[in-house]
Amino acid sequence: MRLGLDGKRVVVTGASKGIGLAVTRALADEGARVIAGARSLTDELRALVDGGSVRHVAVDLVRPDGASQLIGAAAEEGRIDGLINNVGGVKVRTRGFVAVTDEDWLDTFQLSFFSSVRTTRAAVPHLLAAGGGTIVTVTSVNAFLPDPGVIDYSAAKGALLNFSKALSKELGPRGIRVNTVSPGPVSTDLWLGHGGVADTVGGDAVAQQSALAATGRFTEPGEVADLVLLLASERAGNVTGSDFVIDGGLITTL
Repeated sequence: MRLGLDGKRVVVTGASKGIGLAVTRALADEGARVIAGARSLTDELRALVDGGSVRHVAVDLVRPDGASQLIGAAAEEGRIDGLINNVGGVKVRTRGFVAVTDEDWLDTFQLSFFSSVRTTRAAVPHLLAAGGGTIVTVTSVNAFLPDPGVIDYSAAKGALLNFSKALSKELGPRGIRVNTVSPGPVSTDLWLGHGGVADTVGGDAVAQQSALAATGRFTEPGEVADLVLLLASERAGNVTGSDFVIDGGLITTL
């Protein structure tokens, strides 16, 4: 099913690996022009850049000026049709709440909340100038499944979910749809890489976590990307202010 994204110019944050890379690849496959924001150019992202439909912008979105730098680079090429807020990160807090310092809290909110707020604020005027567009933000099931092991990350993602819902009410009448995607555990470096969740927790964390899902496995990055692209397309033209969980049935509440 073609999604009608051919020729659309879409900004993706955190595009060098994991979900962001999968979204960038899927958009390029659909014929979109992708402005890929990432601090570094990985081999996988470089291959997409070499393909001609992806431009890498080296940017640190934790910096207050990072968002305007990224959106400015995208605007140099013309109209902006969509924004995918994906950048974020998590550190497992193994020593309990009292050991999580103010600096830890601020670092987490800068990366997993304010980076998306700033990028969205920079992008909205361009989306309005284009006559409308889409914003899809990757949150997490931890937004509504608080976990003391990632207490600051859970709070930041909860704030991001609330922010996105509120923004959808303001921008919906102006032609901009705002939705979120909340993944459970995904087969990326955040979970599986060196220093990731599984590495930090130890034991057979992956098998234990997989067993909690009805499907018995982690979600693949490409599966998240497929959902993101659907929401970014006019196939979901009357969907806004909604959150879509992709967790293999991990969340059992209504």
